[in-house]
Amino acid sequence: MGTELLAPLDLAFWHLESDAHPMHLGALAVFSPPPDAAQGAGPETVLELLGIRAAAIPRLRMRVRDVLLPVGGAAWFVDKDFDVHRHIEWVRLTEAESRGEDGGFMAGATRLAGELMERPLERGLPPWQMYVIGGAEGGPFAVLVKLHHALADGMRAVAIGAGIFDEIASVAGRARSGMPARRARAVPPRSWMPGPRQVAGLALGRIEDLGRAFGVGASMVRASRLDLRGAPALTASSSGTRRLVTADLDLDAVQRIRRAAGGTTNDVLLAVVAGALRRWMLERGEPLPAEDPRALVPVSRRRPGQAAASGNKLSAYLLGLPVSEPDPWKRLRTVRAAMDRNKAAGPFRGAGAVAVLADQLPSLAHRFGAPIAGNAARMLFDVLVTSVPLPRSALSLGGCPLRAVYPMAPLARGQSLAIALSTYGGRVQVGLVADGKALPDLERLAGCADDEVAQLLALLPAQ
Repeated sequence: MGTELLAPLDLAFWHLESDAHPMHLGALAVFSPPPDAAQGAGPETVLELLGIRAAAIPRLRMRVRDVLLPVGGAAWFVDKDFDVHRHIEWVRLTEAESRGEDGGFMAGATRLAGELMERPLERGLPPWQMYVIGGAEGGPFAVLVKLHHALADGMRAVAIGAGIFDEIASVAGRARSGMPARRARAVPPRSWMPGPRQVAGLALGRIEDLGRAFGVGASMVRASRLDLRGAPALTASSSGTRRLVTADLDLDAVQRIRRAAGGTTNDVLLAVVAGALRRWMLERGEPLPAEDPRALVPVSRRRPGQAAASGNKLSAYLLGLPVSEPDPWKRLRTVRAAMDRNKAAGPFRGAGAVAVLADQLPSLAHRFGAPIAGNAARMLFDVLVTSVPLPRSALSLGGCPLRAVYPMAPLARGQSLAIALSTYGGRVQVGLVADGKALPDLERLAGCADDEVAQLLALLPAQ
């Protein structure tokens, strides 16, 4: 793998980062002890295994460097001094936490994961890090994976991170070592000069892209809010600290609600988020905001069967979360109708498609305009809510079964909460990342999500 320029959107994420707002994605993967204790992996074995498998993923051996052209641009280069041991670390819990006594393991793992998410990745190295948390012999352990957003969006991060699991690593290893090389078909040499038809096609494509970006920009201006007060809980000043709280929802219950209400599983989960925020705000004694908070809901621009390109292929929808609506089923219908309108318009239109606009800006604009763009996020949305797809099959690491995966999204400037959801093992796993000082009662928000599912389910027979 040689030099590769950062795409405009990847460059935007690279320059949006600051010490208080690191731009990395995360996932906390939790593993149970192996069924056969004799075949279990201790912390040293897990560290060695992670090192071998991470080093075999070409993208994880690359770092970012500035380039002369385009002006303000940057590129991925293979790190000739790459040392996987600089990227993998074992973080100890107390003995009681490591062995899971009184639920202490998850409490300790999430506490540490939140603290570790505060740390920006070292920019002079390939921008990723893995931590083994816990790891006492015979006890559960977790692996925290951090990948810079310039390296991957959610779907690409899953594809990269999946290489650490036994089932996927073994398949990849067989493909590298056991498959005979195919003889490449002879292809007639092509001129580096584009022909007239190619020039016309490129010009038309560029005009369409610029027209699309102009439309998105106009939508953003119309949708921007000058009153930035919003919901107090979601727009607190940044302290630079991070806190992680996790929640587990019953996927079967969510699917039963979806079948009754129609729409998609994601519609139900977005309605659950809206209901949980409403419950949480009322329990805090906080007045509901005059205007419903807006969620930025990322949507992938990758197509089925499309080559797994590196970097980010993203757009997004804006969604008003109907926290002012007291009826749970009306909230769900409101969310479904709004998402149906978003999907009918498509991911390349509307104020939420900020990533489409970013893809049309020159490198220099991202280098110098990133702080302004970051501070303007509050004008468009209050909270990020993203769903991350995971493999459906059972996974393991060193023979230890994967129990859960809690995804984590970065916080935008001026915002105190980001919510990420994934589905694995018959559960919906929720990762709530918050400013540690702004939201000291984050555990209650996680409980409110479970309460909202229970209420929707209890009302199900009446529908």
